Amino acid sequence: NCSKLHQRMFRLNIRKRFFTESMVKYWKRLPREVVTVQSLSVFKMHLDSALNNIL
Repeated sequence: NCSKLHQRMFRLNIRKRFFTESMVKYWKRLPREVVTVQSLSVFKMHLDSALNNIL
């Protein structure tokens, strides 16, 4: 599945603080309908509603 992100183990803590590595856990929490959309505009709409439901 191309929408799944994987976190790797790193020897140094600095790598864990990179934006791409720190966002994986949040990406995995998003509903499937947000992650699997085909266009950026639809992604933004679904992401906005998903974040409003979380907060």
